Amino acid sequence: MISSDTKKVFSLALPAALKHLVNILQVLIDMLMVGTVSVAALAAVGMSMQFMMIVNVLMTLYVIGGNALISRFIGQGRKKRASALLFSLVLLAISLAVFVTFGGYFGSDHFYIWMGATPEVVRQGGIYFRILSLGVVVIFLDNLLYNALSAAGDTKSSLYIKLFSAGLNACLNYVLIFGHFGFEARGIEGAAIATVISYIFNVMAYYILIKKMNSKLDFIPIIRLHDIKRVLKVGWSAALDRGISSLSFLFFVSIITAYGTAELAGYQVGLRVEGIAFMPGFGFAIASMALVGQNIGAKNFEQAYNMGIISGRIAYSFMGSVGLIMILFPEYLVHFFTKDALTIAVASKYLILVGLAQIPLAIMFVYSASLRGAGATKTTLKVNVLSLCFFRLLPSYIAYKMGYGIVVIFMIMNLETLIKGLIYWYIYSKKTWLYTKV
Repeated sequence: MISSDTKKVFSLALPAALKHLVNILQVLIDMLMVGTVSVAALAAVGMSMQFMMIVNVLMTLYVIGGNALISRFIGQGRKKRASALLFSLVLLAISLAVFVTFGGYFGSDHFYIWMGATPEVVRQGGIYFRILSLGVVVIFLDNLLYNALSAAGDTKSSLYIKLFSAGLNACLNYVLIFGHFGFEARGIEGAAIATVISYIFNVMAYYILIKKMNSKLDFIPIIRLHDIKRVLKVGWSAALDRGISSLSFLFFVSIITAYGTAELAGYQVGLRVEGIAFMPGFGFAIASMALVGQNIGAKNFEQAYNMGIISGRIAYSFMGSVGLIMILFPEYLVHFFTKDALTIAVASKYLILVGLAQIPLAIMFVYSASLRGAGATKTTLKVNVLSLCFFRLLPSYIAYKMGYGIVVIFMIMNLETLIKGLIYWYIYSKKTWLYTKV
């Protein structure tokens, strides 16, 4: 017999995980279609994702704190307070988007030049990112509204919206990139337009859903500066955490790049396959964040703790099972992405090692999300920064300089995941994070 708490976790986690899968598929479809235009166009779109990592740091500033506070208000039964906060966060998101739009539109060429792109990639990237910059406001709002609904306990509606918008994006790509049904073939420009239109659809759908169909949340035009300060108090450390993690990832990739093209390609392929294992972890992290926050808001601290425990157990069961498949059939999984023998060999070794680390990775996903749902973002910042610096980046750099092979780098990466998982397990079990002031 499945308990009611387990059902709650599943009802939030499964749609969130599936939405994550749709996000991955949409990116792959975009890359496949743009790749038929030219190699330069494909490279331009791929490099734009690196810039979006920086943009995501800004979104984290208001999303994580907003998520923590909205879930608490919902748990307290204070719909009006949650709805007023959502309205305030919409204004904040629009304000931040204006600066990003300005910088992205006028500075896109400089970004690609700074990344070392060829002149043709710079030209194609400038076209793509200038259009994308004009749509930053809807990208910001899409992220905010999705997380607000998740905090309120609704991930299923977001999945339906994403399914439709992903289909819309693919159809518009087909029409605008290649020039069908009487439309001019616009190449990479068409891909950017299609992406922006799909985000516009998302925001319109979320607005209609919240105004007409969702009983837990609304837009109430009241600005409470105190609540915005509370959001930013939680959000700044989460944003700093995200920013440092992004820079650490780039530094780690640069170490792998130094080993050679085959090693970098093997790592990238392995990372794509591992992304499938991330889906259940991502879904249960979203569920845990919302349910922990709601129960803390209702002063049900023991229930909040148990929600994280239940989410973690299910997550590491799923991810551990996927990890076993990675260990047993690595070459079969890699064959879907490449036929190069050396790349397959590197990616297979990567998958075997990360397969062993899926359970601590699941613990890290869920327990860190639970802490963020409670507003304990300073704790997650300290853990992530110290762990990345001292257990991943520094040992990897030393190992590379000492002449060790790429497998040692992968081993260090997964050892750091294990250490971080154990740290989060210890912090979570102490329960002091449940009483974080937000």
